Amino acid sequence: MAQAHRPTGTGSGPRSPGTAPAAPRNWFLRLGAPPVAATALTAAVALYMSLVAFGNITDFGTNQQFVQHVLSMDTTFKDPDLMWRAVESPAVQNAAYVTVIAWETLTASVLLAATLFWIAGLRRDAYDLARAASTVGLVMMLLLFGMGFLAIGGEWFAMWQSSDWNGLDAAARNVALAVFTLLVVHLPGMRRAGAARP
Repeated sequence: MAQAHRPTGTGSGPRSPGTAPAAPRNWFLRLGAPPVAATALTAAVALYMSLVAFGNITDFGTNQQFVQHVLSMDTTFKDPDLMWRAVESPAVQNAAYVTVIAWETLTASVLLAATLFWIAGLRRDAYDLARAASTVGLVMMLLLFGMGFLAIGGEWFAMWQSSDWNGLDAAARNVALAVFTLLVVHLPGMRRAGAARP
């Protein structure tokens, strides 16, 4: 009686125990995972905020004029009911601008740290610290552009009335970028730190 011959080909049958799955396919699937998207977006926003802060530090005068014109409200409709809000003191204007730059620098630093946490987390499937740091940095960005530029600059100092010194569109883009990244960072599918692989 002849023995049954076991096929030796690489068919689609079940793998024997201990056989590693195809590495390229697993690598590609990991590349498309939510944590990778969160890492990439956090890195992009961190780079953007770093360049914004660097530009304002090395080219101090350009946006200094922007802040001065917005706070002094000299290019608005100059409605007497609103002009009492204007800040005309150069010292206060410069202090406000330096505060903005300091906030941008701190935001960039937090997001750069968050990017490093994401990169480290990708190796261990541990994302709690990265998600928390990203959230802090992105909320700082929302406060700067949402509260600082859209609300205070746009409404309190009537920046929307100015055709020359109106930063509302840029601020809205930055708010949208921060919100989108924040949503990706909090997508389901991220393992908790306690579920990290040994």
